[in-house]
Parts: sequence; C-alpha cells; structure tokens
Amino acid sequence: MSSAQRLPTMVDVAEQAGVSPSTVSRALRGLPSVSAEVRARVEEAARELNFAVSRQAASLVTGKTGVVAVLVPTLNSWFHGSALSSLGPLLRAAGMELTVYVVPDMTERTAFFERLPARRNADALVVFGFDLTDEETVRLDDLGMPVIYVSQHVEGRPSVYVDDVAGAVKATRHLLNLGHRRIAFAPTVGASGFCFSSRERLLGYQQALTEADIPFDDDLVVTMSFEDARSVTEGLGRLLSLKEPPTAIFAEMDELAIAIIHVLGKARIPVPARISVIGFDDHQMAGWTDLSTVAQSPSDMGRLAGELALKLIHDSDADHQQHVLLPTHLLPRATTSPPPAP
Repeated sequence: MSSAQRLPTMVDVAEQAGVSPSTVSRALRGLPSVSAEVRARVEEAARELNFAVSRQAASLVTGKTGVVAVLVPTLNSWFHGSALSSLGPLLRAAGMELTVYVVPDMTERTAFFERLPARRNADALVVFGFDLTDEETVRLDDLGMPVIYVSQHVEGRPSVYVDDVAGAVKATRHLLNLGHRRIAFAPTVGASGFCFSSRERLLGYQQALTEADIPFDDDLVVTMSFEDARSVTEGLGRLLSLKEPPTAIFAEMDELAIAIIHVLGKARIPVPARISVIGFDDHQMAGWTDLSTVAQSPSDMGRLAGELALKLIHDSDADHQQHVLLPTHLLPRATTSPPPAP
C-alpha cells in the first residue's frame, strides 16, 4: 500500500487534534477523564481522517483490552441469561466488549484453570456461581486483573450476591407461620464443584427449623433434578412414602418447584390443599404459575457486577474488597396455604 493509501493511525489523529495518542484512545473510548472540549476536537479529527479506533491499537497505548470476560457454568439458565442481558448492554454503552467462557463440566473447568485464557484477553473477569477451591481462587488472584464474583460471597474479593441463608429462612418461616411442621427441602442436582446455592439454602432451612424447635430430619431432604421427570417422581415417592409425609416442600429453585407441582398434579395430589410448595428466584414462570417464592434479581446482579468491574478497571484507588449485598423478598402466592386438617 502506498503512503497515499496508508490508513490513518491514532498518532495521525493525535497530531491533528494537538493531543497525545493516549488522550485520543481515552476520548474515543468514552472515558470520563477527557474534557468535553478535548473529546470534541479528537472526534472531529477522527472524522476528518476517516479514522476508526482499533481495540488492538488502543491496547498498545493504554495497556487495556477494552474487554470484560465472564466465566459461567452454563448459558442454558434463566439466572445467567437474565444477568448477562443487563451486563452486556452496560458494557457496550461504556465502549467495552464482552467475552464469555462457558465451562459446563469438570473437564472444561480444569482446562480453563490450567490455561487461564482470559489472562491477556480481558481487563476484568466476572465469575458466576462457582464453588471454587482455594487453589482455583488463588489462580484467579494471579490473573493480575479485577475478578468480580456474582451470586456468591467470596471473602476479601469483590462480590455481588444475595444472602441465600436469609432468603431460605424467609421461605421456611412462611411455611412454619402457616402451621406446617413437616417441611421437606428439595435441593437441585448439580455437578460436583459447581455452586447452585444448595448449601446456603439448606443452612437457612435448618436455621428456621431450629428457631421453631423442630428437629432436623434427613429423610425430608431429597435431591431432585428439574430436567429429569423421573428424578422428581422418585424424589416425591420417597417423601410421600414416609410414615409422616411432609405437608410442604421448599424447592431450592423455582424451576424445580414448578416441576414438583406438575408431578403432584399428575398424581392427583392437589397443591396447596394437600401439599404446599414454595420456590426461590422469582423465575419469569413463577408469576404465570402463581408460585410462592423468594425473589432475587439476577438482572440487578449483572448490572451491578458490570458497574463494579468498570470502576475497578478505571479507578486504581477503588476498593477491591467491596461487597454488594442485594435483598430478597418473600412473594406468597397460590401454592402455599395452611396444612390440611388432621
């Protein structure tokens, strides 16, 4: 290509605007550290030269990639989809791109932590719902970039989460306050090492029972998979064949609660006349099915995680240990009522 045909560079724009190349990069990426007058001058120079900023060139000048990476166990999830649907637009509005790493099983997970592909390809990493080992946490600490944890509280690291224990206490107390004393807890099936909040919600369930002086009964905790009808049918069979079957079931997730209600309906066991069912999440289907639940907002988590990532990327003095705790709300609907008369 001849010099007459040479594509304009950031240095060309800087010379025409009378600023440094790093100022051009900051101005064209929309960063707040550039004054309105300088930004207008840079943008005018870029237009005159038909210059389009390349992320690679900006990276060489600023040391930033303009990318935020996300680590998720699956994309086939209402929670992750809702969180990413608010995180993505927020980052785009800030001139950032989003890269998603999906690790659905332990093989993929091991490979990710061995290679750490985000190391030179992102300015921050957002981690969704993993029960990390100490080794894995240290590996992420060594990335040399902000790592924000979502839907989990990681001590000493930036986290955006709800108090799953407190939310589970609310769900169980609701059933207790209605008069139930035989309350089952149904955790979901998850791959080993992937956190679906089962542990924390089980703790909240146990805490509420202890407060009510009701002994914990292992027989009332039955793991099920909402993706497997047989798993739900067999789990309910175990509960209904107990000498004293439950009059209420607290499902770890709304999707499992809806599956439980479906199987009970097929068995002609009315909800809530015979068994009350409550979930956790306020999934979009919860309102349509009139499901009692404990609501959280994954879209708020995604948005706040994005805001925190941008703050940590651009502000070297920002607190890298800050936690954002979001509230949960009990939503009593049509699937819970007092237990049947003896």
